Amino acid sequence: MNSTLTLQDKAIIVTGGTGILGNSFIKGIVAAGGAVGILGRNEQVATERAEAITKRGGKAIALIANVMDEAQLLSAQVKMLDAFGRIDGLVNGAGGNMPGGVVGPDQDVFSLNMEGLRQVMDLNLYGTLVPTQIFGKTIAERGGSIVNISSVSSTSAITRVLGYSLAKSAIDSYTRWFSLELANRYGDKVRMNALVPGFFLTEQNRTLLTNPDGSFTQRGELIVQNTPFKRLGSPDELIGALVWLLSDASSFVTGTTVKVDGGFLAFSGV
Repeated sequence: MNSTLTLQDKAIIVTGGTGILGNSFIKGIVAAGGAVGILGRNEQVATERAEAITKRGGKAIALIANVMDEAQLLSAQVKMLDAFGRIDGLVNGAGGNMPGGVVGPDQDVFSLNMEGLRQVMDLNLYGTLVPTQIFGKTIAERGGSIVNISSVSSTSAITRVLGYSLAKSAIDSYTRWFSLELANRYGDKVRMNALVPGFFLTEQNRTLLTNPDGSFTQRGELIVQNTPFKRLGSPDELIGALVWLLSDASSFVTGTTVKVDGGFLAFSGV
């Protein structure tokens, strides 16, 4: 294995660390030798996950904060630095869809829920920008990597999820723009890239993709049919790409998106 493909002696903050994908992110970071700050609003889940990691000999700390609250993020940063003395990376994993940002097939497209759309965009876009403003400056002092979470809906039109698609398209643009500005100011010390997950079953999309009995809805069936691997992804299948982007093995990679989608975006449907 490439000796640079490790997170040994690195401390990484994962926002959205109490979610389903966030759980895989924190497990992958710890397995690669890193210390992890599990940031989220659910104190019970964050604490349980941190305690489970430390009991197994890993390094983790619960950071309770809303990604839109600068004061809470600053407090979390102090706690992270007190625990590990450094911050080498950030995974902007907080985000997801909301009912207000979904446009139903029979809904009047000229009567959209603007407030609902704003809420989804705020969570996914500003929920990435604000933590980067707080933690990114500390990362830049030592050097490190910032990984945003995009989506296949950022480049391929997917029905219903308008707010989420708008926000993730903005994440792609932000990743390119901010990586350039980081390079202009810090050279190769700080990198920013985005992970592009395909379809993974989470709490936000569970009711859209599956029925109560676990079978696929019509939408779920269509997604599987248009994924060359003919299945949904497992959250742990994001770990390899994430660790690579956070590690020194990707030291010449910035401003790019890495797709982990079972071929969804490559498939034309024919």
